Amino acid sequence: MTGLTRPPRLRPGDRVAVIAPSGPIAPERLDGGLDILRGWGLDPVAGPHAAGRHATLHHLAADDSRRAADLQRAWCDPEIAAVFAARGGYGAQRMVDLLDWDAIRAAAPKPLIGFSDVTVLQEAFAVRAGVASLYGPAVAGEVFLKDEPTREQLRRTLFAPETVRTLAPESTTALVPGRARGVTLGGCLAMLASELGTPQARPGAAGGLLLLEDVAEPPYRIDRALTQLLRAGWLDGVAGIVLGSWARCGPYPKVREVLADRLGGLGVPVVEEFGFGHGDRALTMPLGVAATLDADAGTLTLDGPALS
Repeated sequence: MTGLTRPPRLRPGDRVAVIAPSGPIAPERLDGGLDILRGWGLDPVAGPHAAGRHATLHHLAADDSRRAADLQRAWCDPEIAAVFAARGGYGAQRMVDLLDWDAIRAAAPKPLIGFSDVTVLQEAFAVRAGVASLYGPAVAGEVFLKDEPTREQLRRTLFAPETVRTLAPESTTALVPGRARGVTLGGCLAMLASELGTPQARPGAAGGLLLLEDVAEPPYRIDRALTQLLRAGWLDGVAGIVLGSWARCGPYPKVREVLADRLGGLGVPVVEEFGFGHGDRALTMPLGVAATLDADAGTLTLDGPALS
């Protein structure tokens, strides 16, 4: 597995887009996120349906074609330097195949920032367009709006990526000790499992450093998703695994038992509680970049900056 094309870093004055590719967002949260981006010296513009809601399916921000059009327009606009997801939720699967991937590949790469359901888009941009992305907080999400360290680490990753080459949260422990090298991939466990068998899905994690986290999934459902990946052979040859937050997934000791049972037999380093995903504080994790995992030290060191 080789690293993907790294988009350019941001600079003050850049125009950036904020879209809702999945679930709807409260207008006041969207406004709060846009204000923070303005405070960083950016010029944020909300997609036409960023504050929308589907007429009948209220778990969607708008119908599939409109959400896809917002992303397509933002990505292909040469005046837009980055695309931020307003939130996750659910819906990216419904519209990812409506995108014009020839046009996306022809456009200049730019940072795509999001997490949770946005995993589907980040996987698609990696596999279909060869572009690295950032698994980081949604700009209208609670953790981004309330937690300064979460915001600051994302800001530094975007504007000064050379300053965040080594990720080393304090709470990590080695579920399986060891060191490994590979290219980062992954995100939300449920979305990775549900991508299996879909058009142009990644064939597997061989050679990669796999990031996994999820929210509100009880231990048996985490077991089910991991078992599905194992049975499909998707985890064959994975180099190492980095586990993030498992918010509202039940008592963590029970979650940990499942993670150890399903992942411990792979014979690769596994580090837990790495602090990305749905927790009260969320690291921004680069996807599609070469890195070294040291499970014993609890560090992930990038070969180079996440952005060029």
